Amino acid sequence: MAEPATPSRPPEPPAAGGWAPVTPPVSARGAAPVWRGLEDRLYWIDQGLQRLWRMHVPSGRSEAMELPQTPAALVPCRRGGWLIALRDGIFHLPDWNLPLQRVIDAPYDTRRVCFVDGVCDPWGRLWLAACAETGDDPAATLYCLRTGERHRAELARIGPAAAACAGLAWSADGTLLYSADGVARIVYTQPMHTAGRWPPELGVRLPLRRLASPAPGGGEHPAGAAVDRAGRYWLALEGGARVVCLTAEGQIASEWPLPAQCPTGLCFGGPGLRTLFVTTARQHRPADELAQYPDSGAVLAHPLDAPGLPAPLYGD
Repeated sequence: MAEPATPSRPPEPPAAGGWAPVTPPVSARGAAPVWRGLEDRLYWIDQGLQRLWRMHVPSGRSEAMELPQTPAALVPCRRGGWLIALRDGIFHLPDWNLPLQRVIDAPYDTRRVCFVDGVCDPWGRLWLAACAETGDDPAATLYCLRTGERHRAELARIGPAAAACAGLAWSADGTLLYSADGVARIVYTQPMHTAGRWPPELGVRLPLRRLASPAPGGGEHPAGAAVDRAGRYWLALEGGARVVCLTAEGQIASEWPLPAQCPTGLCFGGPGLRTLFVTTARQHRPADELAQYPDSGAVLAHPLDAPGLPAPLYGD
């Protein structure tokens, strides 16, 4: 059921460092932002309050929809609507005002495991990482959902993923899968060996870069990611108040300090895909931090010199 829309909030002048909040701090833990250019809208999920949000950026008008479970991933579909990964399965949302339709059940024990991240590849297949919630078992598993145009939905287990897997993103040509290990704080790449066959096969996971250790007590860890048109990998570092941009060779091209301690996801959008949108979190954050970063829980935006890439579509 959709909630009443929030009051309109036009974009503000850039804050310190060039960032501008484009929403109020409405999300407990925003994540998985996606830009839909035909609508001039930004969509994202709130994992803390179990909501799906959308915002018409030119007018600043936002509205939310309640979800029955905690969402982990949000991807647009080629024929319209969305796929949303919830705790106990993957669902299709045909339109904003229509009910969710179950596509397939989750392939794990939902009492202790949940999906944590997801992204589509250039062939329209949805890749998902699932991880146990217990802190002593960070091992993750990677799954792939076959497109549904000519086949029944099928979710294949591809193999183990990086511990506490985050930062899933595909290179533009689909030859490399990026992921980040939330425990070791290493960004990895895996080559795609069988793009046209089912189930697909990935090569050996290779380290691209070890992220610098956070300051004592910082608690920084990888979150959402995206790849731009130049092949660079952008990664939000939750707890680190920054986004890093890595070259295809693993070098740091740039670091972007944020006016929020916990960036959680990012995407490219706006005219020409020249705006970087970043979701943030405020849930379970200390009061002094929220006083320092009052826009925690907002969506932040920053202009870019070079264009990004649109979100890959699920090939339904």
